[in-house]
Amino acid sequence: MTPSTSSSVPAAPQAEHSLTRSQRLDRLPFTRKHGKLLGASGIGWALDAMDVGLISFVIAALSVHWGISKGDGSLIASAGFAGMAIGASVGGLLADRIGRRSVFALTLLVYGLATGGSALAMGVGTLIVLRFVVGLGLGAELPVASTLMSEFAPARIRGRVIVWLEAFWALGWILAAVIGTFVAASGPTGWRWALAVGLVPAAYSLVVRWGMPESVRFLEQKGRHDEAETIVRSFEETAEQSARGQTADGPSGTVGAEPAPGAAREASEASEATVRAAAPDAVGEIPQADTVESTGGIWSRALRRRTAGLWAVWFCINLAYYGAFIWIPTLLVERGFTLTQSFTFTLIITLAQIPGYAMAAWLIEVLGRRWTLTVFLTGSALSAIGYGLADSEATIIAAGCALSFFNLGAWGALYAIGPELYPTAVRGTGTGAAAAFGRIASMLAPFLVPVLVVAGGQTLAFVCFAIAFALAAAAAFTLPEQRGRALAQ
Repeated sequence: MTPSTSSSVPAAPQAEHSLTRSQRLDRLPFTRKHGKLLGASGIGWALDAMDVGLISFVIAALSVHWGISKGDGSLIASAGFAGMAIGASVGGLLADRIGRRSVFALTLLVYGLATGGSALAMGVGTLIVLRFVVGLGLGAELPVASTLMSEFAPARIRGRVIVWLEAFWALGWILAAVIGTFVAASGPTGWRWALAVGLVPAAYSLVVRWGMPESVRFLEQKGRHDEAETIVRSFEETAEQSARGQTADGPSGTVGAEPAPGAAREASEASEATVRAAAPDAVGEIPQADTVESTGGIWSRALRRRTAGLWAVWFCINLAYYGAFIWIPTLLVERGFTLTQSFTFTLIITLAQIPGYAMAAWLIEVLGRRWTLTVFLTGSALSAIGYGLADSEATIIAAGCALSFFNLGAWGALYAIGPELYPTAVRGTGTGAAAAFGRIASMLAPFLVPVLVVAGGQTLAFVCFAIAFALAAAAAFTLPEQRGRALAQ
């Protein structure tokens, strides 16, 4: 078939209308517009990670400068996670009702303003309240961002794209470690300046609102077919131009440009011929999605098993991850290291997240989602045991890096598999509810660690985390494999 010279040339009559909009998106190559969408979502994701990571350094700094107790530190951390639990649930519901993009922008605004306000807190009580508000925004943003990106990513590399998105978490956490090491540890008011950086997401929310497209699947669910068609056409045109080595200019080259009224009606109907012209190597048969009904919600007969498995993974991974990483800087101080040494070790450990994500991004389309998630969770369990037994600077850093590598690779696979388990009507609800349930564990973890440390030292605490990771691995293996499949409608 000869590639058309213009995206407005109609396809052969026999091919016209043969593909749905979702299928047309699934068959596209990864284009510049996908990259812009990934970057826009990823920056929001990194800012989230920066905020979550900063609080561990803030707690450690306040334990030195304010003399707060472990109980107060636990309350500060858990208040944020309590907000995240509510935010994840409500955010998912809202995303299925008013749209992914709108909720994403709103959450950035909420937690950005609240984080900036936290820098002015004059007491533990005020800080706890503001951390709860921060959590509302953080909790809603993460599942909504992964859902939006899943609904645009080409089917054959969708898992890899979501791991790339999750990899921005490592960048944000590294930024938090840098700010913690060089700002929060700089003096009695250093933690305030560190939190003041949290105002950045508030400004970025405006960029997100006007610079990202709304989910095509969501628009179709709401009967907004003209808008959906215009967005799909813009992605197809970018793919065609890329295939010809051209540079896209104008509205079609801008991710998420608001469609002009009636623009879709003036454009020719996209077709299989158009997709072949854009990506002749990417139009093989795409396995169909599981046939699942959203009737009855995420606990319907068709969905209840995968919901239960996903919730179990979310709960256990949250318990172990936040139990470990929120307390690592403070626990290092308790071992006799200075605040600067503690933050420096944490920064080094955090850097290991990047290769963890890279490995997960490769394996997820080779081994599949279920095996990748299971392998990385198993590695996390073994690394947690190693960290609990570490008794020197070298072993602490080595075991910490291994824990960081495997744990964050597991997070990448988890965010990839979640949206694939549900049809469009409940996709935001399903991913948000699982995240919300997991946040219950993240609320418990900060309180659990001091109790475990008193009862059996840091070794007992990290053995418990290892058990949680192992249980998560077992639950992950019960989830259906969705590699390469189209998302369920």
